[in-house]
Amino acid sequence: MTHQKQSRAGIARRLLRPLRRDILMLLKELISVNTVAIPPEGQETPGQCVLRNFLQSRGIRVELYVTAFVRESGHRLARLDRHYEGRKNLIARLAGSGRGKSLLLNGHIDTVPPANGRWRYPPWRPAVKNGRVYGLGAFDMKGGLCAQVAAFCALKAPGIRLGGDLLFESVVDEEWGGGGGTLAGRLRGDSADACVISEGTQLEIFRATRGGFVLDLSITAGDTANYFSKEEVVGPASHLVRLLEWVENWRGIRARVQGTGPYAGFADAAPVQLLAVQAGRISSDVPLSVPVEAAVRVYFQFLPGEDVAVLKKEILDSLAKLPASDPFFRTHPIDCRTLFDPPLVGHELAEDHPWMKQMVSAAADVTARSPIVTAAPYPCDAFILQREFGIPTLLFGPAGGGAHNVDEYVDFESVMITAETLVTAALEWCSG
Repeated sequence: MTHQKQSRAGIARRLLRPLRRDILMLLKELISVNTVAIPPEGQETPGQCVLRNFLQSRGIRVELYVTAFVRESGHRLARLDRHYEGRKNLIARLAGSGRGKSLLLNGHIDTVPPANGRWRYPPWRPAVKNGRVYGLGAFDMKGGLCAQVAAFCALKAPGIRLGGDLLFESVVDEEWGGGGGTLAGRLRGDSADACVISEGTQLEIFRATRGGFVLDLSITAGDTANYFSKEEVVGPASHLVRLLEWVENWRGIRARVQGTGPYAGFADAAPVQLLAVQAGRISSDVPLSVPVEAAVRVYFQFLPGEDVAVLKKEILDSLAKLPASDPFFRTHPIDCRTLFDPPLVGHELAEDHPWMKQMVSAAADVTARSPIVTAAPYPCDAFILQREFGIPTLLFGPAGGGAHNVDEYVDFESVMITAETLVTAALEWCSG
């Protein structure tokens, strides 16, 4: 490239300006398409077709490929309880001159189901209000995907030729601790010298992510036939308190873990979160009766440097000891199931890594202020890219809110700022 570094943000802004309206339309169309994944299935491919059609209309070659081979790969992270038939990844590539470093733009097309509650704006009917685009997946992470598409299209403009290859991939099966789509891309050989995942980061740079492990614990007890009888009414709901005490004990243990590096400023660096407590339902359409099943769902998160296998064993061992001191659990064993196994692990990119420095510089050039560099308050596919396949990875994406909740939204201006930053970074990173 012949452009001077100080002008690259200006070049990015000029290249993206003609795309602004089209990217907004693309985001609205993506939101309107149901790409929900509920293990073991997912229906992401219609959304991938929307991306394919958009890219092809701009003369970009796109490949949609099946991901079913992941189950047969033998890779230790392949989740054999997932189905991949009909679930396709998307990959596009801009070939460089061969003289620069390559860059991968990675994002996931799948969403969780709509959260329970009253949506002011229906999940699949995108609405634009005060600069925000509302809808299921807007923030997690169709807004980030659209920013990456915008950057990719801008860098195909006449007169722009990168030294290294630029890759864009939209993957399936990221939600629910999946990782199958990102794993598929690596197993088929798509690689790069660096990667950015444009999850929603509020325009901050996340150089680290957590690991995660979810347990579903349930108890079954009682006999529905004897509810109206002289017999003792046995039900598990009142016994949940001891399971909740077990969760609270672990919350206290993990609260003492001190965050280091990018997690040093986190008040709760390694949280234990109670996601659900369930025993019957309070409603006029439910008969008065003692429920025979009660359950809790608990989410443990781990820091990048922790030994997740050892921690998992400690957690499960402590759960297995509960019946020794509790006659009810001896008679009515706790059923323990993992939502995904093996657990997710964290990742961390060094603060002085060249790719980190490049993104910090690009974000500063675009926004005229130093970006916040911190860590993600969630796990994602980054560890697969960096720890399993050696691709230095960070997260940078738009601002928004409501992920996994009602009235999810993304700030559209931040989508375009994300795109400008990606273009600015690519012009330098991939230069020959």
